[in-house]
Amino acid sequence: MTGPTPATALLLAWRAGDENALDELIPLIHAELRQMAGRMMARERQGHTLQPPALVNEVFLRLVDVRRVEWQNRAHFLAMAARLMRRVLVEAARSKDSQKRGGKLVRIDVEPTQIGAAVPGSDLVALHDALDALATLDARKSQVVELRYFGGLSVQETAEVLQVSPETIMRDWKFAKLWLLRELTNQSHRSR
Repeated sequence: MTGPTPATALLLAWRAGDENALDELIPLIHAELRQMAGRMMARERQGHTLQPPALVNEVFLRLVDVRRVEWQNRAHFLAMAARLMRRVLVEAARSKDSQKRGGKLVRIDVEPTQIGAAVPGSDLVALHDALDALATLDARKSQVVELRYFGGLSVQETAEVLQVSPETIMRDWKFAKLWLLRELTNQSHRSR
């Protein structure tokens, strides 16, 4: 059996209070977070003021303030980063909407392979609200979407973070995609 990856070892050291571990961890995971941010930003509207490097920087600032997290491993860290990226983008979308009466929310095209089928007019805030609604019904299914869609984690990595089998993740993923498609379609019809 092999030991923890370098990123996991540094996360555990940081959790234990070693401030230098964070300095060593950042270069190891920076490229991965940039890719995650790039995937998220690719779904955003053209001319978005937030760019992937700024999104990563904002996430790092928020992660440094998170002291209560019991980091388990690299996948757990990436899951938290995905959640924070989602929050930053939703805050930006809500801020933009509040500045512009009657303006469109930040659009996010939901890829058919990710959530089920593209829903015309679906946007990040609607997806965020739908995920929150799903979380009230089944928190794990909402987390699966967050980790896979926003975090870009594989089925295996998602299973490790949530401590369930990959088969359970696949069942949750299928259910959540269908549920979200229905919810986003209903939101689209209600807003007409």
